[in-house]
Amino acid sequence: MRVFKSKHFSRYARKEGIEDTALANAIREIESGLADGVLGGGLVKKRVAREGGGKSSGYRTLIAFSSGRRSLFLYGFAKNDRDNIGDDELHELRKLSQIFLGLNEAEIASALENESMEEIT
Repeated sequence: MRVFKSKHFSRYARKEGIEDTALANAIREIESGLADGVLGGGLVKKRVAREGGGKSSGYRTLIAFSSGRRSLFLYGFAKNDRDNIGDDELHELRKLSQIFLGLNEAEIASALENESMEEIT
C-alpha cells in the first residue's frame, strides 16, 4: 500500500504537528475495516489522534482510498475548529479522490516530482 499526502494536507499536517507515523497508522486501521465513514467515490473519513490526546479531541482526515493499492490524505481539520465539511466541499473532495485513484504510475511519479504530493514512507 502506497500512502501519499497532498501538498495542501502536508502543510496542514506540518503546522499541526501531525506525524507521518500517525497517518500510516490511520491507513493500517482503515485497511483493518476501522474507517470512521465511507463517503463515496473512494473517499473515507478517519480520525487521527492529537499528540498526547485521544482521537475524539484530535483531527478528522479525508482520504482517497483504494484498499491494497494506494491512499492520499486530501484534507484535515480539528474537531474543535469545525464540525464537518459542507456538501460542496464533499463533492469536490470526491472528484479529487476519483482523479487520484485513476492516476497511472507515470502520473504519480510526475506529481511527486512537481511536489503536488509527497509519499509517506
